[in-house]
Amino acid sequence: MRYNLLGNTGLYVSELCLGAMTFGGSGGMWQAIGKLQQDEVLTLVSKAFDAGVNFIDTADVYSEGQSEQLVGGALKALGRPREQVVIATKVRGRVGPGVNQVGLSRSHILSSIDGSLSRLGLDYVDLYQIHGFDPVTPIEETIRALDDVVRSGKARYVGFSNLPAWLASHAVTFAEQNGLARFQSAQVYYSIAGRDIEREIAPLCQARGLAILPWSPLAGGLLSGKFDPEKKGPADARRAAFDFPPVDMQRLPGVLGALRQVAEQTGTSVARVALAWQLTKPFITSIIIGAKRPEQLEDNLGATELKLSPEQLYTLDAASALPPEYPGWMVQFQNSRDPRGTAQSPSEEQIRAAAARLK
Repeated sequence: MRYNLLGNTGLYVSELCLGAMTFGGSGGMWQAIGKLQQDEVLTLVSKAFDAGVNFIDTADVYSEGQSEQLVGGALKALGRPREQVVIATKVRGRVGPGVNQVGLSRSHILSSIDGSLSRLGLDYVDLYQIHGFDPVTPIEETIRALDDVVRSGKARYVGFSNLPAWLASHAVTFAEQNGLARFQSAQVYYSIAGRDIEREIAPLCQARGLAILPWSPLAGGLLSGKFDPEKKGPADARRAAFDFPPVDMQRLPGVLGALRQVAEQTGTSVARVALAWQLTKPFITSIIIGAKRPEQLEDNLGATELKLSPEQLYTLDAASALPPEYPGWMVQFQNSRDPRGTAQSPSEEQIRAAAARLK
């Protein structure tokens, strides 16, 4: 297990993070995602810790608060020193029937952090993240409220999840200009079947020094190795009841074919190859993995030891490459005809490197 710095901080997090979305199963879609109870949660958390994972991610809305309670119960039972564990949770979703029990207002943030700490049984969380976009609340109000959470000692750092690049950039700039706690991380959907963040979000994060924490790296189970793109998959699989996140099903067969080819070459699972591929990306800090069973977790943890050859990486990259989209294709078109350079268009890696130099 390797450890990476969380954004522009001195805090190290393991390259794999244990996601707690499968903990609880309070009803509705949460039962489809996972119904793990305390004994099962304790087993997974203990196994992750033993493998070197020091990072756990949850949210106040996961199983209506049960996930946070179960994480807290596992931490208490295992008795690991608090400073050896990095705990992240999130705020934005609805946590009650009241009109103000949702969103990113100052009122909701300041009450929600207290609720999360109570359920977790902790005095503070290491990373407090906004869980998405709130069209009602000005982002400036949200940033000031998050700064108060940090100054109160209830969170060490703050991050965002599921924001468009323009809004995240504005939020970071506003915080820096006003001496407020700024985002240190971006929790975003990323998988070999969904590489959208490479267009704008990844270059932004590299330029501004934000950690990228991918969620659903196996595309909601589609990259688990159990799915045939011509079918719906196993009847008891999560995708059968909760078909999320969206995936381009026309491109999926090619991606799965490449994954299976490399899995056969390396004698490992499709899921492990998908995670190992993602770990080679220079902008990735910690991948959030979720599991329902110990054997799933063990297989995912094995991705840290899987080394892919340049040829295998080429096979995977080629099968999953993003289709051209403006302004990316225009950047390549213009630079391929720029007399100051070569006749070759800049690669995505070169574009990201240029963004990183803006730091």
